[in-house]
Amino acid sequence: MSENRIALITGGSRGLGANAALALAERGVDVILTYKHNASAAAAVVEQIENRGGKAVAVPLDTADSSSFAAFCQQLQGILQQNWQGQRLDYLVNNAGHGHVAAIGEVSEEDFDELYRVHLKGPYFLTQTLLPVIADGGAVVNISSGLARFSLPGSSAYACMKGAVEVMSRYQARELAGRGIRVNTLAPGAIATDFNGGAVRDNPDANAMVASVTALGRAGEAGDIGPVIASLLSDDNRWLTGQRIEASGGMFL
Repeated sequence: MSENRIALITGGSRGLGANAALALAERGVDVILTYKHNASAAAAVVEQIENRGGKAVAVPLDTADSSSFAAFCQQLQGILQQNWQGQRLDYLVNNAGHGHVAAIGEVSEEDFDELYRVHLKGPYFLTQTLLPVIADGGAVVNISSGLARFSLPGSSAYACMKGAVEVMSRYQARELAGRGIRVNTLAPGAIATDFNGGAVRDNPDANAMVASVTALGRAGEAGDIGPVIASLLSDDNRWLTGQRIEASGGMFL
């Protein structure tokens, strides 16, 4: 049976999820990461972890399809048994998601419902499904957004889901405390990744705007966030639960 702790990261093939996987691997945590479509990107993350001496597995999952979660959990238990000779996860990071930009008057019900399935219903019921697999004394990090605190026009639907995620985290923290499972929310600010089509990364005007409203004077990078996720999961923060941690470099202070 593996002595290493094991983390499951949804949406771990790119961006913040991939960086979190690498940061956890650097701390000696083994990783199971999910991806929706991009198997090659997920395989590249696995290869990076293995090249550093860690162990990782990539598995497909559509977090918008809650009807698939029971089968995914069964598959996960098989992966845990085959690769780690065990049946338990130590950590869960509900990270998978996508952005959406539209004014309130232009948001369609279809887009709203898709955001709900991916960002709120998915994490809620995936966590519920995995409760028998998460070890007592484990930890969960749910990813929110700085947009749940400050308001930028065009982000209403996305931000509504992330606000609900923060409430969900507090309830999870309260109800899972009896098993010693800690649950916290991490809310990144604007990050220069491919999120929202690479808007912050690839648009100089958007990047400059973010830098101008950020106390530390620049847009965030994925490498700013992965280590925070790893730290929140670790025993370094064993007395931290039910909290919202914003990692935004001080946006809109």
